[in-house]
Amino acid sequence: MSILLTGGAGYIGSAVLERLVAAGHEVSALVRSPEKAAIVEAAGATPIIGAADDAEIVAAAAAAASGVIHLASSPAVDSVFVPAVLAALAGRDARFVHTGGIWIYGSGADITEESPLQPLPISGWRADGQALVNAAPNTAIVAPAVVYGQGSGIVRSLIEAPRGSGVAPTVPLVGDGTQHWTTVHLDDIADLYVLAYENRSAHGVYIGASGVNPTVQDLGDAIASAWDVAGGTAPETADASRERLGADFADALLLDQQAKGSRARTELGWRPAGASVLDEIASGSYAPVSVV
Repeated sequence: MSILLTGGAGYIGSAVLERLVAAGHEVSALVRSPEKAAIVEAAGATPIIGAADDAEIVAAAAAAASGVIHLASSPAVDSVFVPAVLAALAGRDARFVHTGGIWIYGSGADITEESPLQPLPISGWRADGQALVNAAPNTAIVAPAVVYGQGSGIVRSLIEAPRGSGVAPTVPLVGDGTQHWTTVHLDDIADLYVLAYENRSAHGVYIGASGVNPTVQDLGDAIASAWDVAGGTAPETADASRERLGADFADALLLDQQAKGSRARTELGWRPAGASVLDEIASGSYAPVSVV
């Protein structure tokens, strides 16, 4: 029997799929289109074309699987997907690894799995799904920090920010840049999903954070240095960030978050080894952008 994976053609999911296949797991990937089916099939998975918010398709796919790893989370999907999977796996010796998120904890200088939830509108929907998963046996939740790597991830929102015009272009920050982002490399978070699945005693939430928590100013400085941005960085007001990025997304990026991911290290033996986000930017892994 294979592992049912959602999000296998996506940014994090494709890295998880690669590691599952490398570890010898058979994987069935639930995807929405023939185009995505071709992507996961090329990566070694058996595609199942269907919607993750179709309860009948999800229940049948989960019932035929040895376990489930869910990365294609959204409010509409999770309200259907989570109950359908839990019902299909009930009474079976099958694992379910769900996806949480770091933003549900709000700001904090040392965020752990025991920190109180302070969800914003962009993340509050996760609470109900996490509660359902936590109440069930043979389950675990991975809560990724800000993921970077392979030239993509949220860091690109800074790299691709419009520079404006003028003699000395600048890198616009999100807010004044003093807030920290807790980060994790794509390869490391993919490893954590596999560890959470394979370790049958793993239960509850595991924050996937490398322990590297740069400020947005640090990130902006690294970007400006990597591409010789003449004007350096430019802070902006919170309201300006909300207007530029949308209020919900900007408010998440304005959170001041630091985390170590200690529980995953202690209980699962997780060892983040990817280059830090600042080193990743300096290395040129992110494609240069036009500075105008």
